[in-house]
Amino acid sequence: MPDTADPGLQSDCGSCFGLCCVALPFAASADFAIDKDAGRPCPNLQTDFRCGIHTDLRRRGFPGCTVFDCFGAGQKVSQVTFGGRDWRQAPETARQMFDVFPVMRQLHELLWYLTEALSRPAARPVHAELRAAREKTEGLTRASAQELTALDVPAHRGEVNTLLLRTSTLVRAGVPGRKKERRGADLLGARLKGASLRGANLRGACLIAADLKGADLRTADLIGADLRDADLSGADLTDALFLTQSQLNAAKGDAAAKLPRGLSRPVHW
Repeated sequence: MPDTADPGLQSDCGSCFGLCCVALPFAASADFAIDKDAGRPCPNLQTDFRCGIHTDLRRRGFPGCTVFDCFGAGQKVSQVTFGGRDWRQAPETARQMFDVFPVMRQLHELLWYLTEALSRPAARPVHAELRAAREKTEGLTRASAQELTALDVPAHRGEVNTLLLRTSTLVRAGVPGRKKERRGADLLGARLKGASLRGANLRGACLIAADLKGADLRTADLIGADLRDADLSGADLTDALFLTQSQLNAAKGDAAAKLPRGLSRPVHW
């Protein structure tokens, strides 16, 4: 798993200008109590860029906020790209800052995946290419605001994804037995209690509200899998591939679930 002690890969809201609370839009739904346009501050955002209802978000109708993870992009944009000048004190930077944030967030997400891939001994045949991709991605995060907004993010993601796919194949090849191929599968509400999914390919699978209680998800590839309201109580996620904190935060679970090293048990479990 990525080194979550690396401040560059984990959110530091105290060093960010509340960018996720301003730059991103959200619509009134089960995740958000209100509509908010991109570029408009959430009414819960305080003058010190902290959330006024942070400890009560779920009860107040904002569970979507508890799920979001910028992978450290917020502080990178705030303190590096814009050198610590916030959008309130320098309003002329606001629009560009808000445009840069989602780009940086994608780059930092890729850094998370690449760092994990490099931690996998089975992926050694592609380690050199993974290191090169990580160095390139890190370099992009240090680009100017103008360069970041002009970046072809889908093209870069495509290059990185090719390496992540090769990593997945190499790692899962070491899992004994036949591996299930459920990439992009529609498993909405699926009854998978106690299912053997060890080494399965679940990339991009829709697992919303799926019953995964007690399921064996060891070394399963979960990149991009939608785990909203999936029940992971008692599930074994040890060494699950490319699982993020955001995915766990969106799911349900309990103290018996086994998590990969480097990820935390959500407080609502």
